[in-house]
Amino acid sequence: MKNKYSQIISAFENKYIKQDVPLIQIGDNIKIQKIIQEGNKERIQTSEGIVIAKKNHSLNKTITVRKIIQNVGVEKVYLIHSPQIVNIEIIRRSKVRKSKLYYLRSRSGKATRLKQRFN
Repeated sequence: MKNKYSQIISAFENKYIKQDVPLIQIGDNIKIQKIIQEGNKERIQTSEGIVIAKKNHSLNKTITVRKIIQNVGVEKVYLIHSPQIVNIEIIRRSKVRKSKLYYLRSRSGKATRLKQRFN
């Protein structure tokens, strides 16, 4: 019985999965364009940062992006397959050895730099 329901749910979710999403990895510097609703107007807001965490579960795939704004660390969680996300662009790839980069929270300045990966 449970298997039948999971097949129905996965068939429903497959309709909403985006096909043009780039391969995002931990340590990537990315630029995300998102639609913001202000009253009855819509505009596209661009935010940039480093991917410090990623969770994969079909339609509910999320990434956590960290950036420093006026000496304060700001983290946002983005749902990759959301209809509000217009575009995701990878600016730079970094070489990392961990799946979660939470240690960057306690560092500041040049200590937050990661080695660039060329490939």
